[in-house]
This record gives sequence, C-alpha cells and structure tokens, in this order.
Amino acid sequence: MKLNTMEPNPTWGPAGYEDAVDALGQDGLTFKVWGGDWCKDCRQQLPDFAAALREAGVSDENIEQFPVEKGGDGSKTGPQVDEYDVELIPTIVVEKDGEEIARYVEDERIPAAAYLGERLEEAEQTA
Repeated sequence: MKLNTMEPNPTWGPAGYEDAVDALGQDGLTFKVWGGDWCKDCRQQLPDFAAALREAGVSDENIEQFPVEKGGDGSKTGPQVDEYDVELIPTIVVEKDGEEIARYVEDERIPAAAYLGERLEEAEQTA
C-alpha cells in the first residue's frame, strides 16, 4: 500500500538542496518510509522528501512505504514498526546492502532530504 503523502510536491525545487539530492541519488540505497496520511507531520514533510527522491532519480523499487496506524494509547502499529523501532512518524531509514546507514525521525530540525543528505555524505566519507 502506498502513502498519499509520498506523492512528490510539484512545487518543490532542488535549489539549495543540490548536495542532498546528489547524496540521495547514490547507487545501492533503499529508503524505508513509515508514515500515515492522517499524520500532520507526514503531510508536511513527506511530499518534499518524495520530490527530492524523484529529483535524485531514485527508482520506486528502492522506496518502501509502510503505512502506520495510531493506537488509542498513541503507540504506532504497522508493518515492521517493531523490527525498526519506529515510535514517531515520519521515520525514514536508509539502507545499503541491507544495513542501516542513516535515519530521519519526525522531530529533526531540518527537512528530511537535507538531514539524510548530510548523514549519507558523512557515511560515504567514513567508508
């Protein structure tokens, strides 16, 4: 099932995000995205992130979407939520060769594309 919030924002542009777009477009990356169309933070953040992925040339096969529901106690339920320790949404995990190399969680201070771009650049420099 796809998230409506992962439809790319048609007005988003790469200006100011060129380095992040380059980092997101590295070969061999898989993006796992947990979110909910009911979630305000997801509706605000994921369309721009999806646009950055599109700009980076990331294929749909490398983007896995996991719809999350909110329990009555505020807990999150959905596919692989427990396996990936997802507590807040959106959560985006970037993997390479099946290993997590970067993670964005809802409460970061900068947009997902910029945050993950920085983490991916750091990971590439230490590799």
